[in-house]
Amino acid sequence: MSLLLALLLPQVVAPQLPAAKRALPPHSPSYVATQSGLAQPTFEGGRTEFECADVDGDGHVDLASVGDHGSPLIGSTQHGIMIWRGDGARGWSLAMSGDFGYGGIAIGDVNGDGLADVGYGVHHAYAAGDLGDQLLEVALGDGTGTAWTPWDDGLASTGETWGMFGTDFGDVDGDGDLDVGSNSFGCCAGIRVYANERDGTWTPSFVGAGVNSDMDLSFCDLDGDGHLDLAASNSAGIAYRGDGSGAFAPAGLVGTDYAGLSVGDVDGDGADEIATVTGGQPHVRRWSAGDVWTDLVVPAGPGTYERTQLCDLDVDGDLDLAAFGRGTLSWWLGDGAGSFGAPESLATPGANTKYAEAFEASADLDHNGYPDLLVLQDESGLFTGGHNELYAVYETSTPTKLTAQPLIPRPNATWRGGQARFVTWASAVPDAILGLGAGAGIATIELSTSGRAGPWIPLASAVPNSGRAQIVVPSGIASSDCFLRVSVLAHGATATGTSFGAFRLLP
Repeated sequence: MSLLLALLLPQVVAPQLPAAKRALPPHSPSYVATQSGLAQPTFEGGRTEFECADVDGDGHVDLASVGDHGSPLIGSTQHGIMIWRGDGARGWSLAMSGDFGYGGIAIGDVNGDGLADVGYGVHHAYAAGDLGDQLLEVALGDGTGTAWTPWDDGLASTGETWGMFGTDFGDVDGDGDLDVGSNSFGCCAGIRVYANERDGTWTPSFVGAGVNSDMDLSFCDLDGDGHLDLAASNSAGIAYRGDGSGAFAPAGLVGTDYAGLSVGDVDGDGADEIATVTGGQPHVRRWSAGDVWTDLVVPAGPGTYERTQLCDLDVDGDLDLAAFGRGTLSWWLGDGAGSFGAPESLATPGANTKYAEAFEASADLDHNGYPDLLVLQDESGLFTGGHNELYAVYETSTPTKLTAQPLIPRPNATWRGGQARFVTWASAVPDAILGLGAGAGIATIELSTSGRAGPWIPLASAVPNSGRAQIVVPSGIASSDCFLRVSVLAHGATATGTSFGAFRLLP
């Protein structure tokens, strides 16, 4: 389970100097799309959101959703919180809880017990009981992925109407726990952010204008100051800067090209860019002082894209761009300075015109050391109605040795003491290890505030090697020469990796 540490722990001197770069040759990703293990439940149509994280603590990434327009049970077999528990070898087991749905979802530990919890914004809040009777909720998990307890007093209390959708967790007020934000389902509830009081109650933190929306929302750091900002597919404004107290102000990016939103630092300056889709092409924009936004150059692809994702597909330390729409999945490898190579593409399986209803690229589903992607596409061939099908798009390489490589925090990022943050890493676990029954292994996360050589401060130990852990950033540290070290142990084999570049801590 994730280990949350609010206090600085004793220093540990590194036994050796880790390599400055990942000890694998440059990699050119390739992919195969399959529905194997994901044919259930029967979806209907319309948008949804997927989150990838280890919900049951076994070290394998699971999938989470609250379904599309058919949830709960409108021309479909889906309902409530849906968890596809992964076995790390492309096998999936579905569990569904509750009678509500159609919306977005987030995963994190909101009450500090080390277990994965969920937050969700929905359009169909039909449930008769407490679980699923609000448009925005949080529910505590018991570590199995099959049972959930409402933890939602005060949510959906600021005039939310019709429905909420895209949902994210982030520590917007820097007090060490996760807060929740959600964007409206269409018009007109706007953006809502609530602060976590850590006793099952939530306090309104920010209310955005109730205007047209394309449903997505992500917490990020647009100006690189270490306070969480947010980006939302919202016609009143796409970008909002946070002040660290839970309040947000518009950051000057207003327009109609807000669909297909994703966020990430593609130019390595420590501040996140925003990707959207304009005229069927991906569009990446960079913030600068004065709330000025500059377009980065993205070589044109087929021009049928509807969704984007910013992620490190080749695990070289530089963020890449992926886009999907109308049956075409493309990716552009980034150079870490804001430029992208020419796109490579593949056609997704399935019949008819394939509208993009969900697209996610945040986790390694099969332990080969590279992120995989999820696609939910409407194969009805109709603009309305709908017949969605879910596919996993697996990166095809086969690992030969155990590896570990920290990914987040990225170089030049700023984190602040006392914040709850997610650390992520990539780890290849060869079949020879997985096949010995040891699972994916366990990971130890350490911090150096004095450069790549250490000394090292433990942040988390014996966490599942799923590629993500939630920590509380140690307080009282001011350093611009910080590195993370992740060490993985699996069935007697060990691997250690260090951050690609230095990041900054502020007290």
